[in-house]
Amino acid sequence: MRPGNILVLLALLAAAIASFIGLGIDLGALVSGDALQQMGSYAARFLKPDLSAPHLAAIGWGALETLAMSALGTLLAALLGMVFAIPAAGRFGNAAQGGARLVLNALRAVPELVWAALMVLAAGLGPNAGTLALAMHTAGVLGRLFAEALENTPAEPAEAIRLNGGGRITAFCYGTLPAVWPQLVAYMLYRWENNIRMASVLGFVGAGGLGQMLYMSLSLFQEAQAASVILAMLVLVLGVDALSGWMRQRWVSA
Repeated sequence: MRPGNILVLLALLAAAIASFIGLGIDLGALVSGDALQQMGSYAARFLKPDLSAPHLAAIGWGALETLAMSALGTLLAALLGMVFAIPAAGRFGNAAQGGARLVLNALRAVPELVWAALMVLAAGLGPNAGTLALAMHTAGVLGRLFAEALENTPAEPAEAIRLNGGGRITAFCYGTLPAVWPQLVAYMLYRWENNIRMASVLGFVGAGGLGQMLYMSLSLFQEAQAASVILAMLVLVLGVDALSGWMRQRWVSA
């Protein structure tokens, strides 16, 4: 092994040891005394989920809230992202391109949980805050992806429409959008898959849905109820993944 590689490995090992010391992490406490027994008993309480009718009804409503938050947040993000993607692709000059890209960078630089905390303060507790949080962050992501897709789209069809007397909007709708539309749909469906997972987490800051139910159950040490919510999250995510895959095959690959 080269001396340089050895020095890199030693530096990584020293950094790991320094991190354990600096953070005060004691791995020995995980296996000392009755720690393993306590962890085992805590995990065992999750193996008996609460399947009572009232709790399942509440979970069903929470799942609908989570699904609605992810779908509406993704739709709003796609619309807002397209508004900024067109100037970010250089369609209105360098100044507009720089400003639009700056806005998109700022939107996606703030994580969804931070947006959710801000939106809870602005819009109050509930799914409205979660929907807005997903929309703000996802708009930055989709806007950047949309802009790159528009930049890589051939300009000849739109220019031909312009030369024949068509306006900017007509040239974009009939010359550019049909060529890039399948890629835009693929991006939206992919972000929807991500947002359904994130929507399940935003409830930890009061943004509604299954995440808020899980936070309440864990806060009250109701392991059986929490297990049911976790199972519902798993089923919801798998269902959305399957639906999104089917939609991609039907709309994008066609």
